[in-house]
Amino acid sequence: MPTYKALEAAREQGLDLVEVSPDARPPVCKILDYGKYKYEHEKREKEARKKQHIVVVKEIKIRPKIGDHDLEVKLKHVREFLVAGDRVRLVITFRGREMAHQELGRAVLDKALTVLNEHCVLEQSAKFEGNNLGCLLAPKANAVKPAAPKAAKSEAVPALKA
Repeated sequence: MPTYKALEAAREQGLDLVEVSPDARPPVCKILDYGKYKYEHEKREKEARKKQHIVVVKEIKIRPKIGDHDLEVKLKHVREFLVAGDRVRLVITFRGREMAHQELGRAVLDKALTVLNEHCVLEQSAKFEGNNLGCLLAPKANAVKPAAPKAAKSEAVPALKA
């Protein structure tokens, strides 16, 4: 249909002529209410943003000479992050002469991984990045707890008696 006829038909109906696919040959147009179309499109995009899951990577830093109890506390935090569904980057930071004894850091990392193996999957194996030895852990599918549903406000507030 020629463009002038399409514009005339759109004016008769009180609507707009909107180009849907400009790259096609010939270009594809629709007769519709552009304001309503734009509003519905924004609403669909907003709904899609609500439903998307954002991947969060938490980072836990450990030193090679960490004490047993301190390591337990750090690993408890790692477990909490994994159960919440977040990924965790476990980093062992070496300073100065500690770089000469990298086997101590690897031993701490191996110990941590054996403790956490029921909660996580090793997504990226341990590798050096400067003075840091790091690995990336992802939660196991069965270890993640679903988020608790939010209670309605009307249920939380007791009714007042007159």
